[in-house]
Amino acid sequence: VQLQACGGGLVQAGDSLRLSCTASGRTASNYVMGWFRQAPGKGREFVAAISRAGGSPKYADSVKGRFTIFRDDAKNTLYLQMDSLTPLDSAVYSCAARGGGITVIASDRRQYAYWGQGTQVTVSS
Repeated sequence: VQLQACGGGLVQAGDSLRLSCTASGRTASNYVMGWFRQAPGKGREFVAAISRAGGSPKYADSVKGRFTIFRDDAKNTLYLQMDSLTPLDSAVYSCAARGGGITVIASDRRQYAYWGQGTQVTVSS
């Protein structure tokens, strides 16, 4: 499966952004999917993940209550709604998918087999 993320940009603190990740090549509904981010000088960190059925989302503590992950399998698209953004949220955001047939959500980036290119999110204070 190929993944293409978009929707990043430059916003002010308190603003919202919605990231999208479109899957091609295979049906997105077959995959557990997630979002990760990487700030300059830091490692790639888990943001959120969602099950194949769209339920049981999991979030990093740093985004819980502000970010919402959801999917529209009819459009083969994964989303990340980001509200109340702060400068600490500035990073390159990447979408990822676990291997086909896997049903368990994971927060460890090593558990994801497929990655899209990142989209830059910059939040100014």
